[in-house]
Amino acid sequence: MPAATLDAYLNTFTSGNDPVKMQIAETIRAFSAAAVLVRKSINEGALGAAFAGTRGSANAGGDTQKELDVHADNLFLEGARKAGIAYYASEELANPVAINPDSRIAVAIDPLDGSSNIDTNVSIGTIFSILPCKDDADATFSQPGTEQLAAGFFIYGPQMALVLTKRNGTRIFVFSSRLGTFVEAYPAVAIPAMASEFAINTSNYRHWDEPTRLYIDDCLAGTEGPREKDFNMRWIASLVADTYRILIRGGVFLYPRDNRKGYSQGRLRLVYEANPIALLIEEAGGMATDGINRILEIAPGDVHQRTPLFFGSRKEVEKIARYLTNPSAIGTRHPLFTNRGLFRA
Repeated sequence: MPAATLDAYLNTFTSGNDPVKMQIAETIRAFSAAAVLVRKSINEGALGAAFAGTRGSANAGGDTQKELDVHADNLFLEGARKAGIAYYASEELANPVAINPDSRIAVAIDPLDGSSNIDTNVSIGTIFSILPCKDDADATFSQPGTEQLAAGFFIYGPQMALVLTKRNGTRIFVFSSRLGTFVEAYPAVAIPAMASEFAINTSNYRHWDEPTRLYIDDCLAGTEGPREKDFNMRWIASLVADTYRILIRGGVFLYPRDNRKGYSQGRLRLVYEANPIALLIEEAGGMATDGINRILEIAPGDVHQRTPLFFGSRKEVEKIARYLTNPSAIGTRHPLFTNRGLFRA
């Protein structure tokens, strides 16, 4: 049986003519068309107008905007208008945009995740969350991630792919240039419960809290350490790329809070980065927390609220939580590896 196209899959999803499901499907279709245009701009690289460089301004979160950030945001905002959603909240905009007061869904989006990698030809992407519409924009984007109706991301890499969940598992659709559409490649993603690979930016080691350093120390100690196994380390500095790898082969991702200015509450945005990634990970059998608390149960106080983020293979994320709450109680830690032990001088 041939693999289903995205359009065929969405047609099955809307077969009961539920108006909310139909609008979710239309939004995904509109965003898929926008993603194809974004990819074309990315493929032009430095030869294209969208790669004109830095705008010299900052987005709502204080990060420096690049021309491609704004270009992608404009394309997805136009897709949101075509789909007729109620509100569009973006990393690139200070406040949500009201579009259609009669709509029952809203979107929160990071139009171009990993944009610091634009010039280096590393995989970047678009992350989105689809939420039920409430009385106003503030109420809509103050809902915890458990209320999401669907979530996904596009990744612009060697393959362009859409990772999608409608709360019935996580699926991956790969864009076929031959067919001109997305085709289902992985109908049921399942993250292994155990992990032997972690992703973290170790250049920030000196800024981390002690429990985070202990966890990484124990992983790096390998078979001779308290974990008694070797770990591989990966860090792409592109959330979608690190997430895609974990969905395909397992592992854990760590972006902890640290002691630098502006990082005390973490760095990733809860509403349009952590929440959609957490839903995709959980629907694939994994786990996502802020180190201790389930990401999807955190009620946002602001659409641009930041959070620490730890996700991936369930058993390893649970292990990380034990390090963060009470590392001395971890049964596998030998006395030689504790704070006052021989290897913590």
